[in-house]
Amino acid sequence: MISSLRGKLIYSEKDFAVVECGGVGFRCNIGFNTFSKLPAVNSEIFLHTYMSVKEDAIDLFGFLGIDELECFKMLISVSGVGTKMGIALLSEFAPDKIMLCIATGDAKSLTSASGVGNKLAQRIVLELKDKVSSVSISNDNSVANIVTATDNSNLKEAVAALVTLGFAQSEATMAVGRLDQSLSTEDMIKGALKELSRRV
Repeated sequence: MISSLRGKLIYSEKDFAVVECGGVGFRCNIGFNTFSKLPAVNSEIFLHTYMSVKEDAIDLFGFLGIDELECFKMLISVSGVGTKMGIALLSEFAPDKIMLCIATGDAKSLTSASGVGNKLAQRIVLELKDKVSSVSISNDNSVANIVTATDNSNLKEAVAALVTLGFAQSEATMAVGRLDQSLSTEDMIKGALKELSRRV
C-alpha cells in the first residue's frame, strides 16, 4: 500500500500530477483544490496518497493535506460515493466546508459538486453526520457552537430565517455560530447579516 510520495513534481494537470520518486513517475489523481496549491514543475513535493485497487485498475489519489485525505476516506465510505465522486467534492469544496455542510445538514450545497444529486447529498449527510460531530472540523469556535448548540432555539430560528432569505444553511449557521449565543433571535439575524455582507 502506498500511503505517501516524496519526490519531484514532473508534470501536472487540473486532475492529476506525476511525482518522480527514485526514477519512477507516479501518476496521482488530484482534486482542483490540491492542483491550485501545487508548486512549480521540478520542485520537490510531498503528497499523502490513497491507493484504490480494483480488478481492472490500480489508482493513486494525492492530497497535499492530511485533512483532505481523511475527508476523502470518510466520503468514499458512504454507499454510492466512489473515488471519482470524492475527488469531485474535494474539487468543489475545502474539507472544512464539506464537514460544515454535513454537520449542519446542508445537503443542498453539496449538490453543486459535479455528479452529486440531491439523493446522494442527503445520504452523505445522513451517513456521516454522527462521525463529523465527533471530530474537530476546524479551530474556529463558531464550529464548536454549531455542533454543540443544537438545543439553542434562537440559533435555529436565526438560521431558518437566513435560509429563507436565500443563504445556504451552512454559511448561515457559520455566521450565527460566530455570535454570542445568548443573543435574541432578532439580534442574531442582524449580526449574521453584517457578517455575511462582509464576505460578498
